[in-house]
Amino acid sequence: MFKRLQGKLVTIFVLLVLAIMTVTGTFLILSVSNFYHQIFATELDSVFSTEFINKIEDGIKSDSEYLENIIGAHVTVMGIDSYRNYYILAPDGSVLDSSTDKMPADFNTPNFISALSGKTGREVSVRNEFMDYAVPINNNGGTYIIYVIDTKEELMQIIQQIFAMIIQALLLGVVISFVLGYFLSKTITTPVSNLTKQAKKMAEGDFENKIEVSSEDEIGTLTTTFNDMSSQLQKTMLLMSTEKNKIEEILRNMTDGVVAFGVDGKIIHINPTAKKMFKISDYENITFDSFFDVTDVNIKLGDLLYLEDMGITEREIVLNNTTLKATFSVFEDELDKTRGVIVVLNDVTKQQKLENSRREFVANVSHELRTPLATVKSYTETLLEMETDKTAVSFMSTILSETDRMTRLVKDLLVLSSLDHFKGASKNKFDMSELINDVVATMQLVAKEQGHRLTLQMDKGLSVFYGDRDKIEQLLYNIISNSIKYTPNGGKIEVIASRIYNDICIRVKDNGIGIPEKDLPRIFERFYRVDKARSRERGGTGLGLAISQGIVEAHDGDISISSVYGEWTEVKITLPVLTA
Repeated sequence: MFKRLQGKLVTIFVLLVLAIMTVTGTFLILSVSNFYHQIFATELDSVFSTEFINKIEDGIKSDSEYLENIIGAHVTVMGIDSYRNYYILAPDGSVLDSSTDKMPADFNTPNFISALSGKTGREVSVRNEFMDYAVPINNNGGTYIIYVIDTKEELMQIIQQIFAMIIQALLLGVVISFVLGYFLSKTITTPVSNLTKQAKKMAEGDFENKIEVSSEDEIGTLTTTFNDMSSQLQKTMLLMSTEKNKIEEILRNMTDGVVAFGVDGKIIHINPTAKKMFKISDYENITFDSFFDVTDVNIKLGDLLYLEDMGITEREIVLNNTTLKATFSVFEDELDKTRGVIVVLNDVTKQQKLENSRREFVANVSHELRTPLATVKSYTETLLEMETDKTAVSFMSTILSETDRMTRLVKDLLVLSSLDHFKGASKNKFDMSELINDVVATMQLVAKEQGHRLTLQMDKGLSVFYGDRDKIEQLLYNIISNSIKYTPNGGKIEVIASRIYNDICIRVKDNGIGIPEKDLPRIFERFYRVDKARSRERGGTGLGLAISQGIVEAHDGDISISSVYGEWTEVKITLPVLTA
């Protein structure tokens, strides 16, 4: 019972009544006791007037019968009874007269001692078991004492009667307070109980029932608010359910596979397309790592979750003769706390086949063009040696120049084609520091011819790199040669190489003409030129940066360009340090 709100309220109500009655009874008893003590002293003060004391002195001088008559006349006003007695003591301590033959146990009280010193002893104390009053009477050089003592038995009887009445009132008050407390608490606990029942129903998904508002007090306001909250919550839950069903329907009918992993690596959600792609039905015991173990994807859940530079990551997966593009993205909750990783799987098999066909076509055409171009160049050079007519020589020179440009273009296309089919077969361990030094030393001669200053700043002991040395060398030549080409004479070109965690970072920065901001997003596209006329004039094919990007991506790296037009350009290459 005491665990319920109603029991607690009734208990509090009863205890409150008990406390009030106890305090009231205690105060009443103390008040009666104090009043009795005060009346005792006040009555005797009024009795022992100067006139009465003079009569007693006369009685002491006369015979004892006269003294008894005087005292006897005032017995009633002194309140002498079986509980209160008086004694008249001579200076030698003998009792001249008394109302009883029974003597006190001890006359040595504070009031009696005060009377011996000539003062009326009238102090009363609630703590003492008796009340006494002592009056000194001086006669013939001696001190007589009239001593009145009350055993307080009458007071105790009164207190016992009051205590009995208090107990009766207390019991009656407890019964009444229990009954009233029970019914009053029901007015509070019943609505609260109804609220609790409705809250349980709401937790089970039942929002239909509403609680009847039976009062206009705070409980009624709370009930109304609860009903409004229930209606609003019902609408919100319905909206959430609709949105959830909508999202589930979208995911269920998506042609792309979608898999969500929690931070513990377990699958939170997987749509039917992803199940079909990976041929799984039960995914309860499948984790992120085991899910991708069947593929050649070299990626870990911890890297995605906790490395800030991962962002949105894309990987290509070949599974059961199907090519999938996997996009990994970290998702967070409303508190910006990482909750897991979403993987979108896009079947790009058809696109891949088309792209491969296109690449093969470009490679085949480029390969087939090499021989005719070589023949055209050979015959043109022969004709130039034989021809003397200036007009014919001019035409032949133009043909030779365009043939050289076409030859370079075909060569670059073949390089791109080889990168498209690059599988890492040519990868070996080599000293990256040595390679960078060699390339910069070679390009310093080219830069010097144009009045540039090419400098190298490199960390000591760059680790041995595992990759295609020729491709990395071509990458560095492409980037540095671009900086030399597009930097006005007397420019400054910096090559900075460093090791950052598990990556080798190479930055090439110049103070050249820069790249307009609008051209930066397309800078790595094939055949894209910022300034077409100047690019052709300098012998560019528009494939150099595309080739550079292909080399970097073939080594699982990243390349980016930042620039301020007319001021500077910086190319940043990041290559992961891989092991064979």
